[in-house]
Amino acid sequence: MGKGRQTDPQQVASAYEFRPGDLLADRATDEPRTAPGDRADTEAATRDLLEELATMQERLYAEGVGGGQRSLLLLLQGMDTSGKDGSVRRVVGSMNPAGVRITSFKKPTDEELSHDFLWRIDRALPPAGHVGVFNRSQYEDVLVVRVHDLVPESEWSTRYERINEFERRIVDAGTHLVKVMLHISKAEQKERLAERLEDPTKYWKYNAGDLHERTFWDSYQAAYQDALSRCTTDSAPWYVVPGDRKWYRDWVLANLLVDALRDMSPTYPPPDFDVAEQRRLVAALD
Repeated sequence: MGKGRQTDPQQVASAYEFRPGDLLADRATDEPRTAPGDRADTEAATRDLLEELATMQERLYAEGVGGGQRSLLLLLQGMDTSGKDGSVRRVVGSMNPAGVRITSFKKPTDEELSHDFLWRIDRALPPAGHVGVFNRSQYEDVLVVRVHDLVPESEWSTRYERINEFERRIVDAGTHLVKVMLHISKAEQKERLAERLEDPTKYWKYNAGDLHERTFWDSYQAAYQDALSRCTTDSAPWYVVPGDRKWYRDWVLANLLVDALRDMSPTYPPPDFDVAEQRRLVAALD
């Protein structure tokens, strides 16, 4: 760890878990209350956590190679510019890519629209031993679909329980689910949009359509409130992570993943060969 105080990942996770009755409007977007110190201390502590994360992920991957059936799925949601891509790059990027599956869910294709809304989600679930990352997810079908009236309320309003049933099924099948909303303020979003226009290397990230989406800010906040409230469960709780400070966002996210893997406690599989005999054979090599 850095020079700051020690912090337990389980305590960090508990601090940001969204519970029934909680209000999104009460959640701060810029409150580094679990940080182990100042920014430098927190970034140092995050690096230590990411080393543990990489080690734990290797154990999960090895467990899968050995026949284990468990996996870990990180689900990221958030308003435009909330840091979903940055979180993948800076936190998930610390793990071995051989054992990571990242899926970014865009506007559904014609084929996807011809199926149930969970069809494409089910197809993207991580294999045994892998860490899966969903950049946006099944919750788009109770967020953007709701905000823009893409389907009738009579349809999207039934999806919360269907999502809960789906998540119960995959958790029961061995997938540990970590659902994260990256929570940023409207002022921070404006600043990030402006930054993209000041840096030619970020022009490609700028989408003029984000300005139109911003006019629906309040509607999105209401949709998120319902999604969080109706789909946080004992087996698949939501975590609302303050996103205004990127270094603190990374710290909390690293804690959530380490806490999940500690809870899973993956193990290396036993060898399927005689270790002593193989040592003898290797020692006898020319």
